[in-house]
Amino acid sequence: MLERVLRHERMIASVGLALLCALAWLYLLTGAGLDMSASEMTTLSLFPHKAAQASAAMSMPMSMSAAEMRDMAMGPPAWSPGLWALTAAMWWTMMVAMMTPSAAPTILLYGRAHRHALAHGQAAGLAPVWAFAAGYLLVWLGFSLAAAGLHWGLERASLVSAATMGSRSRWLSGAVLMAAGAYQLSPLQQACLGHCRSPAAFLSRHWRPGALGAVRLGVLHGTYCVGCCWLLMALLFVGGVMNLAWIAALTLLVMAEKVFPGGPWVARVCGVVMLAWGAATLLV
Repeated sequence: MLERVLRHERMIASVGLALLCALAWLYLLTGAGLDMSASEMTTLSLFPHKAAQASAAMSMPMSMSAAEMRDMAMGPPAWSPGLWALTAAMWWTMMVAMMTPSAAPTILLYGRAHRHALAHGQAAGLAPVWAFAAGYLLVWLGFSLAAAGLHWGLERASLVSAATMGSRSRWLSGAVLMAAGAYQLSPLQQACLGHCRSPAAFLSRHWRPGALGAVRLGVLHGTYCVGCCWLLMALLFVGGVMNLAWIAALTLLVMAEKVFPGGPWVARVCGVVMLAWGAATLLV
């Protein structure tokens, strides 16, 4: 029985990861519980802050009472505990949808390495593939909680639209784009990317047996992935946190950097493009 489970474990893990990713994307496609329209989640613009400004102007009524003007001046309404929970869940679901495809090769390689160790009497029990995945996703949960807090702060400062969840300020958009571009060219990003692109070397260097060892490895791998991609995720504040086109584009970019040949060059070229895009944003 044990041998049969081990023989099919890679297939089970692969199907499980694909299902997890599909469910995360389905949750996002249905609006993540935030009642966003399809147009709000698919709007594209070279300078999204201008579109957000135009949308806000169009939604403003022709005549407003003194009370309504006072309420508008006070800024967006306070977040309820339910909205906090939905926003944090939205961010974590996005991270699962975006990062699982590029993390899958390392997760599956860990399972293969553990099965090999088990076959040679170097480990006990089933390969804890899901313990590794849980450690990896826990790191992104921590990132998502921090992102939700930043999201709240930017919305309270009226820098991010409550409707589109995208930047309303050219200064914010330009700064984030240029910061992301500069980071793509930095030695720190390249070092973190190198760990993500070399799963075999990573596992052989940091290998620990058992479920706790798998969680530790997952946390470490997740930390390198956050170090590689955290400013790419910040670009969601530019185009719209729930903009599906931006989410899909960043998912493909992360995949290209981590999995495809020439990934480091993809990161550098995109860094140059982001720097130019950010500079142009500051001028419009």
